Amino acid sequence: MDVTTIFAGVVLLLAIALLFSVIKIVPQGREFTIERFGKYTKTLTPGIGFLTPFIERVGRRMNMMEQVLDVPTQEVITKDNAMVKVDGIVFIQVMDAAKAAYRVDDLPYAIAQLCMTNLRTVVGSMELDEVLSQRDSINTRLLHVIDAATEPWGVKVNRIEIKDLTPPTDITNAMARQMKAERERRAVITEADGEKQAAIARAEGAKQSAILEAEGRKEAAFRDAEAREREAEAEARATAMVSEAIARGDVNAINYFVAQKYVEAFAELARSPQQRTVIVPAEMGALVGTIAGLGEMVGLAKDQQREPARALSPSGAPRPPRRPAGGAVPPTA
Repeated sequence: MDVTTIFAGVVLLLAIALLFSVIKIVPQGREFTIERFGKYTKTLTPGIGFLTPFIERVGRRMNMMEQVLDVPTQEVITKDNAMVKVDGIVFIQVMDAAKAAYRVDDLPYAIAQLCMTNLRTVVGSMELDEVLSQRDSINTRLLHVIDAATEPWGVKVNRIEIKDLTPPTDITNAMARQMKAERERRAVITEADGEKQAAIARAEGAKQSAILEAEGRKEAAFRDAEAREREAEAEARATAMVSEAIARGDVNAINYFVAQKYVEAFAELARSPQQRTVIVPAEMGALVGTIAGLGEMVGLAKDQQREPARALSPSGAPRPPRRPAGGAVPPTA
């Protein structure tokens, strides 16, 4: 191989190296800082860029996408002297590549340490119950403080979350007992409310039953009173008719009235619970005759209602009254 060929190869290699040092292709989501003799001059955005050979070079290759940083676990003492283990995660995004490259050294480590210190400050100012129940409040406070601290670095903190909170074992056991007691208390309250509602329902049912029963008794009493009223009206009309017949001198009406009272008295005597022996009066034959006379009187009344025009005899004289077939009325004494 001669000297000319070697020289040509060296020139080609230098040309290729020069080309790569001059032309820079920046991928999407990245930005390159350019330094001229070690001093920052500009930032290359995604795409193709050209540098001055032997004078400019790429300083830092910055990731402009959102990144997730892990906050290491640490032990924190709360306001009520309880020891808890806390860790978290933080979401950041570089907004200014030059500030993030030249204003802080080791940006992820710096942000992690900043989160740890502020996490101790925020959790240490709260009691254990507040720490366990107010994670959103802790996240909001941390986000406000850390975002303000990282702004000079050209970094935007989008979100910070408490990933895990681990209280001591004895506190965990106490919390478990407390939770069990609270569950039992709620169960007792729920059971008492159920019994209360059941008692109210039973009382309401008894009330409605009593009201319906009272209404039934009221309706029954009203019906009984109405029946007694009708019976009294019928008795009054019958008494009035008998009284009118007696006033006219009708012997059959008198016999009817006396016989009715005689039969009622004898029936009451027979229904008496203390009466074991019933004495039948000797005038039973007369009673039978009286009943026959009553039948004759009823027949006569029917004849008078059907033939009112024939109330007089053919000769013009009134008909003599018919005598009952049973004979005389039994003595009342």
